[in-house]
Amino acid sequence: MFTGLIEEIGEIVAVEAVDDSLRLTIAGPVVTADAVHGASIAVSGVCLTVIEQGTTSDGRGTFTADVMAQSLRMSTLGALIPGSRVNLERAVRVDTRLGGHIVQGHVDGTASLVSSTPAEQWRVMRFALPAALAPLLVDKGSVTLSGVSLTVSGISDPAGGDDGGPDHWFEVSLIPETLAATTLGALEPGDRVNVETDILARHVARMLRFGGEPAALTEPHVPEGSRA
Repeated sequence: MFTGLIEEIGEIVAVEAVDDSLRLTIAGPVVTADAVHGASIAVSGVCLTVIEQGTTSDGRGTFTADVMAQSLRMSTLGALIPGSRVNLERAVRVDTRLGGHIVQGHVDGTASLVSSTPAEQWRVMRFALPAALAPLLVDKGSVTLSGVSLTVSGISDPAGGDDGGPDHWFEVSLIPETLAATTLGALEPGDRVNVETDILARHVARMLRFGGEPAALTEPHVPEGSRA
C-alpha cells in the first residue's frame, strides 16, 4: 500500500528488455536508503518489487525491478528510457499518518493531458479519460496520477463532452509544491499519465455488473433436512 505522497523524483538509469517484460534500474537515494530485496516501491504509480540494489558512479543508490507485460500495457512504463524522470514512493508504514489516500499501485490505465491553465496560486490540468474509467471518478473524489494522490476538481458530464473537447475528461488543481516535487509540473499537452482510480469505486462498479446483492450478503442456503 502507498499514500500517493511522492518522496522523490528518481531517474531511469538502465532499461533492459527481458522477453516480453522490461527490467528497469532506477536511481533514488531516498527510497533506497532502507530498501531490501523484495521491498515494494511505486514507480510513477506502479508497484514494483526490488530485485537488486546498487549505486551509480556519482554515489546515488539504485534499485532494479522487473515490469511484466500487463503492467507495460496498462501504464506509461514501456516508454521510459535512460534519463527519464519518475515519481518514487516507498510502501507506507502502519505507524505513519495517511497523508494522501489509500493507493494500491495497481494502475487502471492512462490519461492524456489536454490543457494546463495557470491560475494565481495553482495550475488546473485537464486530462482526457478512457470511457471505461470515466464512471470510476467523481467530483471531489480521489485519483492517483503517476503515483500522486490528488483530488478531482472538475469532471465531464456522464453524457460526454459538449465543448468540442474529449467526451470524458477530469481536472485536478495542483499547488506549486506538487508541481515542483513531482513529474506532473513538466507535463505538456499530449503527455500521458498513469491513472489509478479509487479502490471503493472499483469494487462498487464490479458489484453492480452482477446486479442485486452479493451472494455473501444474502442469507446462506440451509438444506431442508438439516434445519433445527
